[in-house]
Amino acid sequence: MTLPSDPGHDPIRASDAVIQRLRANHPTLIDLSTGRVERLLAALDHPERRLPPVIHVAGTNGKGSTVAYLRAIGEAAGLRVHALTSPHLVRFAERIRLAGNLITDEHLLALTERVEAANGGEPISFFEITTVLAFLAFAETPADLCVVEVGLGGRFDATNVFDAPAVSVITPVDYDHLEMLGPGLPKIAWEKAGIVKHGRPVVVARQMDEALEMIEREADDRMAPMLLMGRDFDAWEERGRLLVQMPERLLDLPAPSLFGGYQFGNAGVAVAAALTFDPSLSDEVLGRGVASAVWPARMQRLTAGPLAELAKARGADLWLDGGHNPHAGRALAEAASRIVDRDPRPLVLVTGMFARKDAEGFFRPFAEMRPRVICTTFDSAIAASADELVTAAVRAGLSPETAANVSDGVARALEIEGPAPHVLICGGLHFAGEVLAMSPETWPS
Repeated sequence: MTLPSDPGHDPIRASDAVIQRLRANHPTLIDLSTGRVERLLAALDHPERRLPPVIHVAGTNGKGSTVAYLRAIGEAAGLRVHALTSPHLVRFAERIRLAGNLITDEHLLALTERVEAANGGEPISFFEITTVLAFLAFAETPADLCVVEVGLGGRFDATNVFDAPAVSVITPVDYDHLEMLGPGLPKIAWEKAGIVKHGRPVVVARQMDEALEMIEREADDRMAPMLLMGRDFDAWEERGRLLVQMPERLLDLPAPSLFGGYQFGNAGVAVAAALTFDPSLSDEVLGRGVASAVWPARMQRLTAGPLAELAKARGADLWLDGGHNPHAGRALAEAASRIVDRDPRPLVLVTGMFARKDAEGFFRPFAEMRPRVICTTFDSAIAASADELVTAAVRAGLSPETAANVSDGVARALEIEGPAPHVLICGGLHFAGEVLAMSPETWPS
């Protein structure tokens, strides 16, 4: 593909009759309750009750990757799979996948008109109406499985309207969105555990003790059978493969398609959830699923687009990740160390982040590696300035510099003398989306 010939074309607005309409009519401000969603779903004759079996996924980190593995496993088994994820990186349509395909802009616009008519001008947020749009589309499109990612928290999230999901999944819980879910880890875990339903199975990733205590309490209160990683099942890397020990079955599977040691854990949780949904799934199907999942901006190797071309000309490799909190920083530092251990060349971080994030906590895991750090900003009213990120990076023990924007940051990274560096663009999904939006070749599909 080539870049659009129209110089005024803005690729991040590709679906954007729908986005502009929804954002204009429905504020982004989050309402931590399900009442408005339930009212609108009732007005539409409860599409959420007409969905195929639902796997509902909450957590702080890894939930998007887990959804990607679950979808890939389902499709490897020959199932038609719906998926709801958030946020989108480039186009709004990325949020809603119908039986394997992204929803079309035409379908989105038609659904928007129906849902807004049913809403009748009542208050409802952007994410709430997006969720209702998705459930209506899912109900009207035949499929065999529906995988739904929580937007924020869990207990009061707009997606939390299922009385009896086939499986609930809780990925690692850590500190994030403290202004809405905090103040402490037990409170965050309580919010996430709100997706656990009476008598329905829940698969839980490894957790810190404070989070686990709360999740176990919620599962016990709801008599929900709980499968906990590290106690009831486990997953680990061995000789470059994924081994998953289930209560009565040991699986030896290919390595996950997504890069990073932490992805073995994410894939293991997905395998356990898939087997909870359907114990008859074969090793071959599960292996094809974990080895074929696609999830952009999660340690994604960029080989197309203008920044990748710059890197290629210098002999450098370019990576993109949207992690933005301390847990993600730890995972990213581990993944980056794997890259450097395998190919010992300099590492350069090009980082942009929202101002409300714990930038110091994100940077701290990189301190021992001593990478070159280039701090920049991006087009958002709530983006941190490059200078603010510099302050956080210095407090984390790094020696950062600044760049005007991500393109400038990558150009500066490639100016380093000596061997061509490994360049990692990181700090948030909005920031990553700006990178992917630069060329249609890198739009998620």
